[in-house]
Parts: sequence; C-alpha cells; structure tokens
Amino acid sequence: MSETRIRSDLHGMVWKIEVAVGDRVAEGDTLFLIESMKMEIPVSAPCAGVVTAILVKEEQQVAEGEILAMITG
Repeated sequence: MSETRIRSDLHGMVWKIEVAVGDRVAEGDTLFLIESMKMEIPVSAPCAGVVTAILVKEEQQVAEGEILAMITG
C-alpha cells in the first residue's frame, strides 16, 4: 500500500472539508473546498484509497503546497 499526500494547489482558506478519516474515496472525489479570491476551488483525490489523516481544519489558512490530508491505497 502506498501513501499519497494531498497538497493545496494555492494559497487560501479551507472552506469545507468533504471527507473524514476512515472514508474510502475514489479518484476524482472532492476532498476539500479551498476559498481563494472569492472563488471555491475543489481539491480532488488523485487516486482511490482510504483517508488516513486530515491535517487541516475548516477556516484554516493554507499555503500553496501545504499537505492537507493523506490517503492510503
């Protein structure tokens, strides 16, 4: 099993977390919504697997490249 790090593509605020630890996700599922410049940008799962960690909270500011979650699949 490999572990995949889910990173933010941009600076912004975590507007909504769509998954919880232990959830099984498919490739392309929306994991987070990041708000930046009054736009909501989805962060999708790059692969199928199980969410093993969520490293941010709603309303938290994140930087580009920051790790948001981990998926094992």
